[in-house]
Amino acid sequence: MNPGAFGHEESFIARPENFSSTALKRFTPEWLAYNSHPLAIRNEKIMVPTGDADSVSDRFDIRDCDRTMMAVVTTGNGGYDRLVYRQVPVPTLQRGEVLLQVLAAGVNNTEINTRLGWYSSSVTTATEDAAAIEEGEDIVRPDGGWSEATPFPFIQGTDCCGRVVAVADGFDEGIIGTRVLVRACMRTEGFGSLENIWMASDFDGAFAQFVKVPATEVFAVNCDWSDAELGTIPCAYGTAENMVHRAGVREGDHVLITGASGGVGSAAVQLVKRRGATVSAISGKTKAEQVRSTGAGHVLHRGDNIVAGFGEKSVDVVIDNVAGPAFGDVLKVLKRGGKYVSSGAIGGPIVALDMRTFYLKDLTLIGCTAWDEPVFPNLISYIERGELRPLLAKTFPLKDIVFAQREFLEKKHFGKFVLIPPPVRD
Repeated sequence: MNPGAFGHEESFIARPENFSSTALKRFTPEWLAYNSHPLAIRNEKIMVPTGDADSVSDRFDIRDCDRTMMAVVTTGNGGYDRLVYRQVPVPTLQRGEVLLQVLAAGVNNTEINTRLGWYSSSVTTATEDAAAIEEGEDIVRPDGGWSEATPFPFIQGTDCCGRVVAVADGFDEGIIGTRVLVRACMRTEGFGSLENIWMASDFDGAFAQFVKVPATEVFAVNCDWSDAELGTIPCAYGTAENMVHRAGVREGDHVLITGASGGVGSAAVQLVKRRGATVSAISGKTKAEQVRSTGAGHVLHRGDNIVAGFGEKSVDVVIDNVAGPAFGDVLKVLKRGGKYVSSGAIGGPIVALDMRTFYLKDLTLIGCTAWDEPVFPNLISYIERGELRPLLAKTFPLKDIVFAQREFLEKKHFGKFVLIPPPVRD
């Protein structure tokens, strides 16, 4: 393999023992023989599966390519066998774009959901259940992306802490060398419209050594945080700040946050607290003390009676990315005129709504996907002023994405997992 101008590290992730019998049928005998061999594992080499209908498309072909990099290519809807760690071309810049060396890339529910096609209307289960059911299955979900069909095969990775290494012709080269965060949600028609696209949902993301993005979507950040700590921020904190912003949380409010030990939930606890509001939370019993340490006061254990625990008409705002069976109860604890805001449904997307609770209490239900204009600049300023602290649970080499996602779905961690690409060799 030609290392290319930017260099790369050859590595191995996909091994036959990690796949179901159904998934193994996709792979050629040569691939199975190669990757079952002890030398392949010891020397950490990779051979990309070939000869099947789901192989990586020509846009990742490295023949006649001068510059290559290592990346995780998601080849379609399905299980972990759809994640292929391989050599691909370094992105070519177009007008208005910059090239980043990826320093750290966070792991999020959305990457798993996109791979599973969980956003499809045909899926009615929680993310964890969908992952268990669909491992090794042949599934095609044209409506499984956020808004448009997912552009398989492509590179996922919504969170990116990176360093600018090149700019398109005509752009200011003075930003080369700057450490930046990428605003993953991009408002293509301006902030007067809610139309949006997302890095790693609509185009290639940060599970690679390099990624290209519009120059308008990179934000320099000056702080003493590590690259991995900054890699925890974009998706989780951007999503949380957008919900806090949309709900108009202010000093004196009482805010209930469900799933408070997850990436978005733990970010929301900090962001609500910094606005001077009182935070109550729901989390797993084993993580309650960690949730309290981020700023929550009253913490209810998951599965406990929500109405008995908080009382009816007791909170001004509910920030809920869990949904599922508890949806009706979180509406009951809202005060008259209260606001319910959500950007996810990891506990299950199908809920029961008693319309009488909704209209008799004059509730407002707010859906949040498109980030509003102040959100990301606000986050950068909070970091630089020391008003947030990173919640980094663990780092993994990029090649170990399968292990990271498996452990992520166990939900035993607190904070964020972050993937670290291999170093670039000059």
